[in-house]
Amino acid sequence: MTALRLLPVVAGALLLGACASQPKPLQGGYVEALTPHAAVQGEHTGAMVRWGGRIVQVEPRTDATCFEMIATRLTATGRPYWASDDTNGRFIACRAGFYDPAVFEVNREVTFTGRIAGYDSRRVGEYDYRFPRVEADVVYLWPKRERVDVITRPAPWPWWGYW
Repeated sequence: MTALRLLPVVAGALLLGACASQPKPLQGGYVEALTPHAAVQGEHTGAMVRWGGRIVQVEPRTDATCFEMIATRLTATGRPYWASDDTNGRFIACRAGFYDPAVFEVNREVTFTGRIAGYDSRRVGEYDYRFPRVEADVVYLWPKRERVDVITRPAPWPWWGYW
């Protein structure tokens, strides 16, 4: 009898859990605590990561395309948070093939999965920056966020409103 009472609760929890799932290409076990900022502090070559953020620059090369990214933390679905001051450093992700810079434009949100293949030193302005370089298995471009303006109108009667 107790199992029958528990069944709706378990079914509800499974349904709610399915609502916040990640896209299939982004699923898997990754070191969530390892951020690009933390990866620069040590040597983590070979670590499997799932990182995402906003595109700074796209560099098509003869054999691969490399993305310079500003890293942000990821939501439960694997999508980067959109907050201008929420950064986890920068990283470079490279994937074989051509990815069009007209589609993968500046400030688009992308999530990558792959291994840290090493580190590159580049300049950001006048600063020498050490970038972790990810050899990406998955390049997941998120749809653009639509801006929604919420317009509230006053209630037509003085007794309507918040209590």
